[in-house]
Amino acid sequence: MTQHDTAKAVADGAAVLTTVGVMITWLPPLASLFTIIYLGLRIWESDTVREMTKRKKADNAIDE
Repeated sequence: MTQHDTAKAVADGAAVLTTVGVMITWLPPLASLFTIIYLGLRIWESDTVREMTKRKKADNAIDE
């Protein structure tokens, strides 16, 4: 696993933990908003959703 993949996995894990924390009212509403936005962007940019919406990566995008 590269350093980039590790950082992404840590960020995803933190987002999920934040979401769980928000759901049990440990964190303020602002944190939940940022988490929802982050996870929404991750889902929107996933290969599965790109394929479903017939979008392709930019020509200069880095393959992961």
